[in-house]
Amino acid sequence: MALKKLSVDNPAPPTILLAPMEGLLDFVLRDILTRVGGVDRCVSEFIRVSDTLLPERVFTRVVPELLNGGRTFAGVPVRPQLLGSDPVTLADNAAHLAALGPEGIDLNFGCPAKVVNRHGGGAALLQEPELLATIVSAVRRAVPAHIPVSAKMRLGFNDASLALECAHAIASSGADELVVHARTKADGYRPPAYWERVADIGAAVSIPVVANGEIWTVDDALRCRAVSGSHMLMLGRGMVTDPGLARAIRAADAGAPPNAEGQGSVAWHTLLPLVGDFWHMVHTRLEPRAQAGRLKQWLNFLRRRYPEAEAAYMALRTVNDPKVVAAWVANNVPARTST
Repeated sequence: MALKKLSVDNPAPPTILLAPMEGLLDFVLRDILTRVGGVDRCVSEFIRVSDTLLPERVFTRVVPELLNGGRTFAGVPVRPQLLGSDPVTLADNAAHLAALGPEGIDLNFGCPAKVVNRHGGGAALLQEPELLATIVSAVRRAVPAHIPVSAKMRLGFNDASLALECAHAIASSGADELVVHARTKADGYRPPAYWERVADIGAAVSIPVVANGEIWTVDDALRCRAVSGSHMLMLGRGMVTDPGLARAIRAADAGAPPNAEGQGSVAWHTLLPLVGDFWHMVHTRLEPRAQAGRLKQWLNFLRRRYPEAEAAYMALRTVNDPKVVAAWVANNVPARTST
């Protein structure tokens, strides 16, 4: 299949969303990755809703961007995501969240975590299309019309037999957009992603459908767009591994030739100061016991793309003391010059 590039017949550039990743792609990494460029919108990691009306501080703890007009410091909007299974409680919390002025509200119907699924949330809801419809309808009624309501789903729980029924339930109940992670819960994160099933869903519903899953490179993005039929992509692990991926997709769409690092990609010497900024935010805003692990976690992804990150990861692999990490950063990350 020929890879699609922008043309007279295909003029619109793709919308690129930054995926939520619990325990990794939070407000700290969102801030860093959106500075690199290419991302149109972020979705937050989930805010768990059980049987109570959450206080405002819970929303702003997970999505501190709500205190900045709902945007990262680079100006990219962030859509908070709610996770739960009770329509009434989700609707009440969505109305409360809407009062904080988010760019939109997203609903999580795709989380594969066992602890979430045991309580009937996330991907477990894909076994009950009628409940999906009830949840989306309740949230849509509770939220002002000018605030979009979107959802993210997988292809199914144990299999994809209910994929179209679930997508239709979501779309026909008032959702404005649907992100489809092109695997089932049972598939986990094992390749491949079944982008052709996203095309089936896109043909079956009348709302925008976003393709997600196994987009690691520009070529992956172009193939995903061609197979799924969607110009809207959500990047997760690929963007964490290669922070310049969204920018590189934009460069490819514009017909730019690859640079020395790859088409539109970010060189390590350019990324390194952002690694330092990431550490500074982690060091000042997270609990000490979590700080070293967070830097090592990101370096573990980055080393798939950058040999220098491999060396950094190996140097810090057994280090858990934030003071030792801070000393390493001070010795290896260039200080930013004041302007």
